[in-house]
Amino acid sequence: MTTTRKIRVLVVDDSAVVRKVVTDVLAADPEIEVVGTAVDPYMARDKIVALTPDVLTLDLEMPRMDGLTFLRILMEQRPMPVIVMSSLTQNGSEFAFEALKLGAIDVLGKPAGSYSIGDLGPQLLIKIKAAAAAKLRPKRPGAAAAPAPVARPATTPPIPTAGKPLTAPPFRPVTTPPFRPGTTPPIQVSGPPRMTGGRSLILLGASTGGTEALREVLTRLPGGLPPIAIVQHIPAMFSRTFAQRLDQLCAFRVSEAADGDLLLPGHAYVAPGNFHMLIQKQGEQWRLRVTDGPQVWHQRPAVDVMFKSAVDAGLGPKILAGILTGMGKDGAEGLLRLREKGAMTFAQDEASCVVYGMPKVAWEMGGAQRQVALDRVPEFIYHLSEHYAPGCSGPEPRPKA
Repeated sequence: MTTTRKIRVLVVDDSAVVRKVVTDVLAADPEIEVVGTAVDPYMARDKIVALTPDVLTLDLEMPRMDGLTFLRILMEQRPMPVIVMSSLTQNGSEFAFEALKLGAIDVLGKPAGSYSIGDLGPQLLIKIKAAAAAKLRPKRPGAAAAPAPVARPATTPPIPTAGKPLTAPPFRPVTTPPFRPGTTPPIQVSGPPRMTGGRSLILLGASTGGTEALREVLTRLPGGLPPIAIVQHIPAMFSRTFAQRLDQLCAFRVSEAADGDLLLPGHAYVAPGNFHMLIQKQGEQWRLRVTDGPQVWHQRPAVDVMFKSAVDAGLGPKILAGILTGMGKDGAEGLLRLREKGAMTFAQDEASCVVYGMPKVAWEMGGAQRQVALDRVPEFIYHLSEHYAPGCSGPEPRPKA
């Protein structure tokens, strides 16, 4: 009988309490083996060579060498999947997003009281397994860009109910957002805005690898698009920093969603960590509801909650919805229900995903009408959305720093 190889994990943290709690949580799972622990990056370096772990958990605040410096060296010399464990503070979330830019697969919030880290056990197990299945991104910046793949034509899976086929208009040029060094060049656009024929609400869901995927997509979109509602599986506290960073890079406003927010053109809304985000229709307006509620697929926020709320609000025909990289199956059921109600739907393709989990399930269930390579997602969104005046942000003009 063949025995499945366990995921080999090295735990790097200067706190003995955290090392013990994390080790105990991981050791209780039959699919995971903790092969060692390290108190600082120098010890971690030696144990990586000796023990060849599959995944590393990495604290960012350690003696002798900080975690970000170690991660930068590791990704240059011996790239491997890393789960960052960062404090739930403003500085902690800033460090966490620097780590994601350097190549970490995911981030886990570490409470100030180390004794309470055991509460994060289920999320830790999910992230370790996702990291073990992940494809490492190319180095940035300075890495040579691979030739851009094109969206692959593929047979659309059958759908249980009759629905309108997706007819994408020919790609044509759009008002280019400002290009910032270190980012992917924006899509090129020209001509007057198109006011009809497109979808007037954009919904996006993502998990493992999603923060960087969303950054690549959103920073290449112009202003003047419909409202964009985003559910990214992310710890509490980190979602606000994520939204603030995107707001600095994008041609439109990006904010962490608040209960009762009016969905406005030229504005993207990120679901707060540890809260679900729902779409509600009030008269001719669409608003966001932010609520705690039970976890769905072990997640809060959950993509399925947002997608299904849009179906319940009767907004299917107005929606363009997509699922980007991520572990698990969150969003697949909701995407199928949206497609059945007339939404245009897509999933990121396997070749460009860090983890081809959520997009794969959405495709196989028939919820996604197309698979689209990440570098083509901005064009796909642009050409299937309504366009407003360039730079439009509704009644709240975008402030410039």
